[in-house]
Amino acid sequence: MMRETCLADPTLVLNKNWLPIQVCSVRRAVTMLFKGLARVVEPEDYSLYDFESWSDLVISNGEPYLQGVSRRIRIPEVIVLHGCDRFHRPQVVFTRRNLFRRDGNSCQYCGCQSSTENLSIDHVVPRCAGGVSSWSNCVVACLSCNARKGGRSTREAGMRLLREPVEPPSQSAFTLHVTRRKASWDHFVSEAYWNTELKP
Repeated sequence: MMRETCLADPTLVLNKNWLPIQVCSVRRAVTMLFKGLARVVEPEDYSLYDFESWSDLVISNGEPYLQGVSRRIRIPEVIVLHGCDRFHRPQVVFTRRNLFRRDGNSCQYCGCQSSTENLSIDHVVPRCAGGVSSWSNCVVACLSCNARKGGRSTREAGMRLLREPVEPPSQSAFTLHVTRRKASWDHFVSEAYWNTELKP
């Protein structure tokens, strides 16, 4: 069954340690396969195929495929890269909404929770002292605590943060595309969930 949308369908990409690092289109997956940058993983038995051996496989009735010049090619659902051992971690965009979400709409000095109109953003190292707007230097503060701290450092103001500001963990690529997730990915995604190192 050949569909025009097959090239846009998702393929799970694993690094050389077999950890999911992203989701790409079938078009991109086949390109990497053809260039020898990746191999197809057969999810049922973990067999590996290069472009030639994958192209030689028989296509079952009703199975989606791509029509090549001289042959039909099965749609790869999972590929593994030859030379990538990193674990891709998409960054969370630094926005007001994401900052308030990270801090749970709570003042990071006194702990009070409030609506956004009663909260503000405080620069731990003030801008006048060279502080920048970043995950590690900005926190949510209630209006009272922000006014009390003013343009001083926490030490100068005699105030302490309830927790150190850090970049929030992001959802990885395979959870971002959960609505397009395929059953053949389950083993790989589940392994990544259980084996990813947790932050203290």
